[in-house]
Amino acid sequence: MTLTQWFIFFLVIQVIHFLGTWKLYVKAGYKAWEAAVPVYNAYVLMKIINRPGAWVILLFIPMINVIMLPIIWVETLRAFGKNKDIDTVLGVATLGFYLYYVNYTQDVEHIKDRSLQPRTKAGEWVSSILFAVVAATLVHTYVMQPYNIPTSSLEKTLLVGDFLFVSKFHYGARTPMTAVSFPMVHDTIPKTKIKSYLSKPQYPYFRLPGFSKIKRSDIVVFSWPVDTVNAFQQYGDGKYYYKPIDKKSNYVKRCVGIPGDKLSIIDGKVFANGETLKLPTKAKPQYSYRVSGKGQGFSLEALYKYLDITDGIQYVSVDSRSGQLYGRMSKYIRGASQTKIKSANGEYVFSSVTEEAANKLKRHKNVKSITRIISPKGEGEASIFPNNGTSTWNRDQIQDLYIPKKGATIDINASNIDLYKRLIEVYEGSEMGIQNKLNVSGNQVSLNSQPLTTYTFKQDYYWMMGDNRHNSEDSRYWGFVPENHIVGKPVFLFMSWDANAKGIMNKIRWDRIMSTVGGDGKLKSHKILVFILIGLYIIGSFIWERKKKKEQ
Repeated sequence: MTLTQWFIFFLVIQVIHFLGTWKLYVKAGYKAWEAAVPVYNAYVLMKIINRPGAWVILLFIPMINVIMLPIIWVETLRAFGKNKDIDTVLGVATLGFYLYYVNYTQDVEHIKDRSLQPRTKAGEWVSSILFAVVAATLVHTYVMQPYNIPTSSLEKTLLVGDFLFVSKFHYGARTPMTAVSFPMVHDTIPKTKIKSYLSKPQYPYFRLPGFSKIKRSDIVVFSWPVDTVNAFQQYGDGKYYYKPIDKKSNYVKRCVGIPGDKLSIIDGKVFANGETLKLPTKAKPQYSYRVSGKGQGFSLEALYKYLDITDGIQYVSVDSRSGQLYGRMSKYIRGASQTKIKSANGEYVFSSVTEEAANKLKRHKNVKSITRIISPKGEGEASIFPNNGTSTWNRDQIQDLYIPKKGATIDINASNIDLYKRLIEVYEGSEMGIQNKLNVSGNQVSLNSQPLTTYTFKQDYYWMMGDNRHNSEDSRYWGFVPENHIVGKPVFLFMSWDANAKGIMNKIRWDRIMSTVGGDGKLKSHKILVFILIGLYIIGSFIWERKKKKEQ
């Protein structure tokens, strides 16, 4: 919905509220017109139901307002003596329209100084749960969100099984665009295959001010831009769904290109505006290597014993010609079956190898040669952006790609339209409620049947990649990340779980708990300090409660 449509919708809601409550306002000692003035009527209603005026703010916060509305309906009924369970059920089940019945047919009196204390234990529990849900939803949506690392695309910096907090306020919290959604869950209700949201209505995109901008090499969480295609069945019902922006799958990658950059990838190395991308020391790019051996001492078993478990080799392929994945070698998995893998030609292809590990392999006495596998320039891959089947780009070679910046104008022609077509039609078109349609006829590009020679972008775009260069589905495969898809910045790693390790204590990566994500230098855990603070809080709460009991 556009801003104009939302404004009209807001006015309609105000009319509905006025018609359903104006008599109740009068019975509470106010004027009928006070039920008709937007925002002010909400403030007066808080006084009528004997609730804080700050609740008015909650009514205008996306997602929080959906939780607050049923509470307000029930509170209004109780302010006029409608305390029975049937009144509560009808108030919620009718979406508040039960107030019309009370307003026009019931001779009720306003209870001016009614007690806000729940009359039953169940009521007390419900009130506590609702308060907790509202508070948690506020924090989850606008301040900090927990996130789990599901893949190894940022291996060495973030590991599979890391649990971290993602800051919403660093880049500015994106207000929810989905108006009606189950609180604190993403696109599916947990343990079910049920959608957690209604696709319509949608709020217009809005982002609160942040205190920093995305910089090159920042790790960023974002909504996967192309998670709208019918490539998978999300909810198990055989149907395909278009996902709203804020319900698309969350991805975490490293930003290697910011708005206005001219980006190139040469032999797998990233260059921004002609300069090599500077990475923090925590970042460890990984590539694929072909390893050839000599003598009886060359075997996977020998290499396992030679390499340290932190060297980070993950995949092994014995068919170096085809690159077929034959077996998995994790730094924590060293099963007997892995050591029995044999190569017919004395070569192995190792994937996800850091340069440090490659140099260490090179020094092994039975390693004859080790060569980084690089897709040659000009050898196009159909799966690489812009996915048009004619591009000569591949995962290791991309030349002079301009990353759009808000307000920047570029020339548009038949040779570059494939790069920016999705941006114009989808990200700046249908997802903004605009019907953009591009057509190419020969050398002529048209937008909505009008000739198009230049285009001015309406938002910023970013280029995201994983450090695990040959094992990451990133911008090289599906293109740009629009600014309105940015979720937040990972800042704190509160838990890390290695599912492959044996024993509970070994599954927890203790050295990673309570550590920061960004910055240079070695990973440093602050778990001792955090545990001390938690202990002090528990002791302080215990002393405070005992003091309160003595005073009573």
